[in-house]
Amino acid sequence: MMFLRRAASAAALLATVLPVAVASPAHATAGDPSTCRPPASVPLDAEQARLADPRTTALVERAGFGDFAGRFPAALCTTRSQAEAERLLASWGQALWQASVRRAQAQRPGGDLAPGDDRPLYWARLGMTAALARWQPQFTVDRAALRSRFEDASRGLTDNAFRTAPGVRRIFISGFDPFGLDAEIRRANPSGSAALQLNGRRVTLADGSQAEIRAVVLPVRYADFDAGMVERAFAPHLAAGPAAADIITTVSQGYPGIFTLEDWAGRARSADPYPDNANALSGGTRERPVTAPGLGPGPEFIRTTLPADAVTAAVQTPYPVLLNRKVTEIPAGGTAPVDRTDGPTPGSRAVAGGGGGYLSNEVAYRSNRLRAELAPHLPGGHLHTPVLTGLPADPQLLTGPEFERNESAITAEIRAVLQHAAVRR
Repeated sequence: MMFLRRAASAAALLATVLPVAVASPAHATAGDPSTCRPPASVPLDAEQARLADPRTTALVERAGFGDFAGRFPAALCTTRSQAEAERLLASWGQALWQASVRRAQAQRPGGDLAPGDDRPLYWARLGMTAALARWQPQFTVDRAALRSRFEDASRGLTDNAFRTAPGVRRIFISGFDPFGLDAEIRRANPSGSAALQLNGRRVTLADGSQAEIRAVVLPVRYADFDAGMVERAFAPHLAAGPAAADIITTVSQGYPGIFTLEDWAGRARSADPYPDNANALSGGTRERPVTAPGLGPGPEFIRTTLPADAVTAAVQTPYPVLLNRKVTEIPAGGTAPVDRTDGPTPGSRAVAGGGGGYLSNEVAYRSNRLRAELAPHLPGGHLHTPVLTGLPADPQLLTGPEFERNESAITAEIRAVLQHAAVRR
């Protein structure tokens, strides 16, 4: 009964989150013929196909987000042009992002999942993109452009600017969606959880000064990286002006039991046969690394400019924080990959940075390549969190006390790392 009362309360509050223009689809019902044909039976992509598991719906409902997926198809049917559809997708995407941030920060009631749980945002967004795929309007649309508009808005890339305040430092971070879901569909990602919990927060730094954090949550999909999502996310915060950050760092889930600051990011993809969330491969292996499409010019390796010594000296609880200098390279004149524990050698080709040859390494490389081009004075780098553990053994149980404690502890330590890393030096 408590869950039902909370869910009803969340549904009632939904209208305060969704834009007025799209909050109610009533004008698309009686007396006004729909602009939609019956939904198409289209094949969903590999990521959307996981929605067939009822646990994904339960994660959305138990966060009070059921109305987003439930009302979205009717809202789509109120649009009569590509331009109207673009405005609607942007509005609903921003509303989903804002509702997720407010819920993560306990500013909005909703369901019986822990507030910081990042999974409801992931599965609600995916359900809405599946509805977009099935939508059959009676006018021509650029469906890929509409999805891109929705993805950006629902991930914090739009309408998420720093507030201007004299003397307040500005920290910009990115997290990731859950991944590895074919092995365990209940998985969360502590970097995404931290992004939601910290977005817009004012924090006190280690020297007593103030800072504001802004965050985005990125997809675990090669295609979105190829299309420049990382650059779209970071470029506004690296160019001079009121949106500029004072420090950037990408964050992802890494190794069991430890945090690592990655000393080096490599230019290559080399993670195959490990797929992304869409079951796509990078095209690169350890023996044959490849350069990602659309990647601007830059060196084979980029070194962090975060104050690693200050962070590792100050933050060690409850998880150790270590500087990871490991890379994999093909040395100059060589053909075989070599693992190194002390960074790359001159003239070598990148195989993997400290974050491997997957998207966690690539987000660090892309963002810091852009930082070096636009704002080389800024501190920037990559932080790997511990693996989030603690899911109950019963696969039907979606959460548990240990899981929630670990998620909260990781976010608290990310915050502590930022409080030391962002001190003006």
